[in-house]
Amino acid sequence: MATLFVIKNCDTCRKARKALEARGLPFQVHDLREDGLSAALLEHILARVPVLEVLNRRSTTWRNLPEEDKQELDANKARELIMANPTLLKRPLLDTGDEMRVGYREGDYDDLKG
Repeated sequence: MATLFVIKNCDTCRKARKALEARGLPFQVHDLREDGLSAALLEHILARVPVLEVLNRRSTTWRNLPEEDKQELDANKARELIMANPTLLKRPLLDTGDEMRVGYREGDYDDLKG
């Protein structure tokens, strides 16, 4: 079963959920704020997507970080920041079992079968 990683109040996450429901694809929802992020889960995600690709530098969480945390950013530092602040993951993040899809735009899930 697919897992959709979201933050409940995110409009794009809501659109992604509706798109999956419309396709009849079974999925479970993992809310990053409520359900959290374990080190094992983060490593599962990062085994499929590079850490700097899933780091959301446009988020409020990123903007609120101290400037020194944003400097000299490499994969290890990004991993630490995400573990400390799970909402730094770009979302929605869809784990289909075969692949990890980052973000959502209209039509992104059209090739998925329910």
